[in-house]
Amino acid sequence: MPSRVVDYLVQAVSTAGARHIFGVDGANIEDLYDAVFDAPDAVTGVIAKHEFSAATMADGYARSTARLGVVAATSGGGAMNLVAGLAESYASRVPVLALIGQPPTTLEGKGAFQDSSGLAGTIDATRLFGEISRFCARVEHATELPDLLTKAVDAAERGGPAVLLLPKDVQQSEIASPPFRMPPRTHREDRPGSARVRAALAEAKRTGKVVIIAGDQVARDDARSELATLAAILDAPVGVTPDAKDAYDNTDPGFCGVAGSMGHPELAAALRSAALCLLVGTPMPMMAGAGLAGLLADTPVASIGIQPPHLPATHAYSTDLAATLETIAAEFAGAATPVDDRPAAPLTVLDVPAAQGPGLRYREVVEAIDAALPAGTDVFADAGNTGSAVVHHLRVPRGGRFVVALGMGGMGYAFGAGIGSAFARGRGPNGPRRTVVIAGDGAFFMHGMEVHTAVEHQLPVTFVVLNNNAHAMCLTREQLFYRDRYSFNRFRPSQLGEGVGAMFPELPAFSVRDSAELTEALGRCLDTEGPSFLSIECDPDEIPPFVPFLTSLESLRRNP
Repeated sequence: MPSRVVDYLVQAVSTAGARHIFGVDGANIEDLYDAVFDAPDAVTGVIAKHEFSAATMADGYARSTARLGVVAATSGGGAMNLVAGLAESYASRVPVLALIGQPPTTLEGKGAFQDSSGLAGTIDATRLFGEISRFCARVEHATELPDLLTKAVDAAERGGPAVLLLPKDVQQSEIASPPFRMPPRTHREDRPGSARVRAALAEAKRTGKVVIIAGDQVARDDARSELATLAAILDAPVGVTPDAKDAYDNTDPGFCGVAGSMGHPELAAALRSAALCLLVGTPMPMMAGAGLAGLLADTPVASIGIQPPHLPATHAYSTDLAATLETIAAEFAGAATPVDDRPAAPLTVLDVPAAQGPGLRYREVVEAIDAALPAGTDVFADAGNTGSAVVHHLRVPRGGRFVVALGMGGMGYAFGAGIGSAFARGRGPNGPRRTVVIAGDGAFFMHGMEVHTAVEHQLPVTFVVLNNNAHAMCLTREQLFYRDRYSFNRFRPSQLGEGVGAMFPELPAFSVRDSAELTEALGRCLDTEGPSFLSIECDPDEIPPFVPFLTSLESLRRNP
């Protein structure tokens, strides 16, 4: 039976496992929302306040569920606003499907408002989005849609955004194709490479100890339990990259912290005595490898995952880490060691200079949050000095998710991403699961008004904003790298808790300036059923636990 193209798309999104479409409405995408209204049991339409945040909602939804995230936008500025969000998904290989409205095909190249067909000197949206997607196509006729949609979903499932450009007349036209079916998922694995990795592991087990560094592909492939099993069998301590803190239980005795710029000495110490370092699902980009280059150069390295590492290694390509790790674990199962049931020792924190300014200190704030979070809480950290402190000091609650965007590192990402995740995970069979977004005031001023979306849908999200009245990471860079001669990055003081509370009178909103207030306000925020907001005054001049800054500071002390 014929149906509209938009009805077909809504059915397809539901079949692909997505239960929400995030976006901002507009003339050239409104037919999709009409179809969403007609299919209330299939998907829910969520209107964001900005397309960047809609894209990060889809991204956060995908990361926390290991399912496809879907974002919709209209033509023109709406489409352009997606670019930064989709670029983050591209760099971090997050499966997102973007459905982007376009002017009618009959008006392409004829002066249509917001034309991006590439004709008659207009912007070519296919080329633009083709650079930040794994697949991009313009649907010129309804008959093309089933094949192009199958290719788009398959590309997204392999890691990264896929984009379909949908002219308005095509959306409204009828399609007589059978219902959409998900393309079969095929596990692609480099078997000779996997054999070489297993041989390297066997040799390392004979001569010494294996150390594992886990990356974000572990979370994308939902391979956490398989990683834990392999680590136990190999008796291997496990470190994680900054964007993969939830890949391994942070309270496990074998957890040796974070790698790289915000990392812990325990991982470096483990590598010094390792016979082999096994990288699982990470190419070890600069943020993960900072400070470890010499150790990794002196240690044999093996790697499993989609991307080969940025250092010499025996690498095995795998699109499904859960399957690959299970196979490797089975081979070494006979060598399993007794389970270590000792409590995890606290990790050594980086030594930062004492701050002299107003407000609370990063470590104090994050450790208070850490102590207050119940098991299962999902945490989304934003960029900058705040993000560095969270990555370094926070232990991920057992059963919770942890996300920080390091692909493009866009400020404001965490607001939309946390909201998107909360739509998927916030209301489970065992009651509400809280999501906590931790960001700085600079990130809040960029995209913090997405708080409105959480209020509108009464989502269990707590927004924690560390307010130092500055773009603090840029301010720190001015101080360390440009002799502190000026600052473009200090703000006039703002009262964020009071301001947000005035905007949303029913929202529990607090401003905190000392430790006693922090404990009470955190408790009230986390105990509420719906959204809550907490602003915490911090010192803009505090140096965060970030290795490049601490190294520069030490150099300045030696060479004033």
